[in-house]
This record gives sequence, structure tokens and C-alpha cells, in this order.
Amino acid sequence: MAVAEVNGDSKLDIIVVNQGSTNVGVLFNNGNGTFAAQVTYSTGSWPYSVAAADVNGDSKVDILVANAGPDNIGVYLNKGNGTFAAQVTYSTSTEPRSVTAADVNGDSKLDIIVANHWSYNVGVLLNNGNGTFAAQVTYSTGTNPWSVVAADVNGDSKLDILVANSGPGNVGVLLNNDNGTFAAQVTYSTGTDPYSVAAVDVNGDSKLDIIVANSGSNNVGVLLSACN
Repeated sequence: MAVAEVNGDSKLDIIVVNQGSTNVGVLFNNGNGTFAAQVTYSTGSWPYSVAAADVNGDSKVDILVANAGPDNIGVYLNKGNGTFAAQVTYSTSTEPRSVTAADVNGDSKLDIIVANHWSYNVGVLLNNGNGTFAAQVTYSTGTNPWSVVAADVNGDSKLDILVANSGPGNVGVLLNNDNGTFAAQVTYSTGTDPYSVAAVDVNGDSKLDIIVANSGSNNVGVLLSACN
């Protein structure tokens, strides 16, 4: 699920992937904290994850969907009134399960990052500058990556990649090489089967820490930044 203002009324709307019905739904905010019935758009089979981001620079929030069945990312461009064009798809590796958008190469365009669950890698699709994307470049992870986020964890003003690797029970940190390519992951142990990861400063030292949800050990882990 994602929350974003998609129709220009300054109210946050809800975007959700409906895996069983093979679509993505948009629920408009009525302005009083209630929501209209969803409007749906077809996806590929087994949509697993959704993100909201302006990928073509028109100041309208677009939709990104990780389609695990056909192994692609669907990009739905906002028409300007909160309705969306049919998806344009970009190939990934096997079974993408998490997608996010971030500017990783410093060109002020939002790129796509995806966790490819069964090919054991993350893919980076650089924005061509017009809302279309180059073929993915992949970086190895641990087995069964579930979740991916982008955050500057070493304070160099470049966005790095964090990935929850459920197979080995760790979080992989891939530091940005300053040009939108990434170093090999450095791993940090978690509990069993980490499924979700986030980055936030939890102790007020202005360093981003890592929070991970460990499905198999029924706990949440916090990894404090040791960055100098």
C-alpha cells in the first residue's frame, strides 16, 4: 500500500495492490478522512508491491507496481486529474516483490529500485529523463530478498540501497559509488526471515538507523548506525 495525493486536491489518497484480482486500486480521499470506492487499473499477475512517485517530472504522482508473475515493473503515468494511463512495463529478474523510487545518480530524476526475490538480486532501472527507464542493472543480494528501500546511510548525500534478505536472515547495505552504481552488499545479521526494512534516525544523532521486521522470530530489530 502507498499513500499519496494523486488528484490535486491536497488530500492524501490510498493506493493498494490487489494480488488476487490482478489490479491496483486508487481510493480518493473524500476530505473528511473517509474514502471513495476504489478505481482499479489492470496489472500483471501477482502484483506484490506498490510505490507512488513523480517519475516524469510533471509534478503529478505516478504509480509503480511490482508484478511478480510476469517479472516486470508496471509504470502508470498520472494524466493530471488522478486517473492513470495503462501501465508501461519494464523487465526485471525473477519475481519482483518490492519496489521503490529514488534518485540514485544525482540527475534529479527518480529511478526505480526493485527486489527480485527468486533471482537473489536487486535491480536498478535508471530514469531516461522522460519517465521511461533503461534496462535494469542488477546487484547480488542474499537469498530471497523481500523488501528494498533507498536511504543515505553513510552521510555522503548519495542514496544507498538497503535490502531485507529473508533466506540468510540479514540486511544488505549497498553503498552508492557516487554515480548511481553500487558496491557489493555488506550484510548485518537480523532475526529469522526479515521481510521488511526501513531507515530512520531513532536516537537523535542525525545518522540513519535500520529497522527490520523479522517474520520468523516474531520481533523487530533495530541496528544503530556506527557511521562516523
